[in-house]
Amino acid sequence: MVAKVVSAERTRTFSWKDPKESAGLVLMMPGLDFLRKIRDGEIPNPPITDTLDYELSEVEPGFVVFEIEPKEFHYNPIGSVHGGVALTLMDSAMSCAVQTMLPAGTGYTTLEIKLNFVRGVSAKTGRLRAEGKIVHSGARTAIAEGRLVGSDGKLYAHATTTCFILQPEKK
Repeated sequence: MVAKVVSAERTRTFSWKDPKESAGLVLMMPGLDFLRKIRDGEIPNPPITDTLDYELSEVEPGFVVFEIEPKEFHYNPIGSVHGGVALTLMDSAMSCAVQTMLPAGTGYTTLEIKLNFVRGVSAKTGRLRAEGKIVHSGARTAIAEGRLVGSDGKLYAHATTTCFILQPEKK
């Protein structure tokens, strides 16, 4: 016989801004300026950051940091933070590091990402930093690497990505 698990229900409420507002601005300014305006609250956060409750904290040319405090609502069925949360953070940090190198009118998309987990994450882990850093920034592709690091200095994951650069259409 399987025991039925009974626990107190938890709720979480959050809100976000219409993503079309910021999407219209992204191609009008260099990527570095766009991301700095998000960090500084001049442009709304993308909905994914509100959904998972993480934030953009540092933006420099070729380098970006997102931070998160792992919480219970990030858990998977086995009682730890879902790996997709770490992957989302790393994709955000690495691809935004690419974005910092792009001129106005240029877009990008992730072509490939590889992530290696080093240790598990739980709500007891404490604040994590997802650091993204450019390795190569070319006209058609860009490569970045990332590290997910705890406030204790421990490495929790490392990753690499390749992004495809979307050049503006010539008129």
